This record gives sequence, structure tokens and C-alpha cells, in this order.
Amino acid sequence: MTTTPTTAPRGPVGASRGYAWLLLIGGLIGLAASAVLTLDKLRLLENPAYQPSCNINPIISCGSVMRTAQASAFGFPNPLIGLAAFGALAAVGAGLLAGAAHRRWFWLSLQAGTLLGLGFVAWLIDQTLYEIGALCPYCMVVWAVIITTFWYTTVHNLRTGTLPAPALLRRLAALRFQWLVPTAAYLVIALLILNRFWYYWQTLL
Repeated sequence: MTTTPTTAPRGPVGASRGYAWLLLIGGLIGLAASAVLTLDKLRLLENPAYQPSCNINPIISCGSVMRTAQASAFGFPNPLIGLAAFGALAAVGAGLLAGAAHRRWFWLSLQAGTLLGLGFVAWLIDQTLYEIGALCPYCMVVWAVIITTFWYTTVHNLRTGTLPAPALLRRLAALRFQWLVPTAAYLVIALLILNRFWYYWQTLL
């Protein structure tokens, strides 16, 4: 088990290569998913009869999701947020791989940003399952990236002492098997999806 600092760092803080790669790859995956969703949204605006490639059945249907008010929660298409956020995330990851180190305020800002993203994703999951009643595969990719990014950013900030927390919580963050937490989150979402659309899945059995 690695040791964790007991006080907040005074100078710039770097990151492990594993975490830097996670931000870079996660950012690129989220950016790609957001780009596909943005292009499909533009085509849908041009032609209301357009059928996105991920319209597979009545449940897995990006088009059904894109036509809802929730798909433009702030008055413009949600994927535009993804283009900016995931592009910035990938840039941060690339900078860390190049040896960049950042002040505490930067890491706390990243923590706040991923927390806001997690809250938005939680709302979107609720709306997707219980209001819209359809799934968007590219959106689910974005969910996974946000959940993973939030968790490992939290672990990084706890390990470096950037995030104020009790000593016990910091020690827990230094333990192995950190992947169990996001994996558990994915399983919960999968079970919610299975339960919500069981009426449809059982017709396929």
C-alpha cells in the first residue's frame, strides 16, 4: 500500500502515467462519441426523417432520444458540451503525459467539473430510463467515460492530499482494486436497464 500525504500539497502536483493515459483515452473516446452524436443531430435537423445508424430497435434508438427536450437540456444539443469537455479532458491527459504538473486549484476545478458531469449523467440516466424510454449507445459510452473519469480523479486527489478528506478515506484510496467501484456502477446501470426494459427483452428470448 502506498502512503498518502496528510496535508494539502503546496506546489504543483503531477499525475501517474496510468491516470494521465486514462484522461487522454477517456477524453478521446468521449470526444468521438460526442462528435458522432453532433453530426447525427445536425442531419436530423436537416431532415426530420433521418435515421441515425444506432437506431436498432424500439429500445436502442438514438433518434428517439435526440428528438426529446432532454437532449438539449440547456437550449442547445448536449453533445456540444461533450465536444468542449472531452476535448479539454484529452488535452489535460496529454499534458500530464508530457510531464505537466498543476496547482491545487486546477485539480479541485477538475474534481468539480467531473462531479458536475456525474450529476448531469445521473439525471440523463433517470430521464432516459423513466421518461424517454429509449437508449442511445453513444450516450452510454459518454456515461461510462464520465463515471470512470470522476472516480479516478477523486482517487488521484485523495492520494495526493489535494482533496480534503479524513485519513482513513485517503488510505482507502491508496488500496488496490480501485476498478471495483466504477465496475459496480456499470453493473447497477446494466441492472436498471434490464429491469426497465425487461418487457421487451423477454420477447426476444
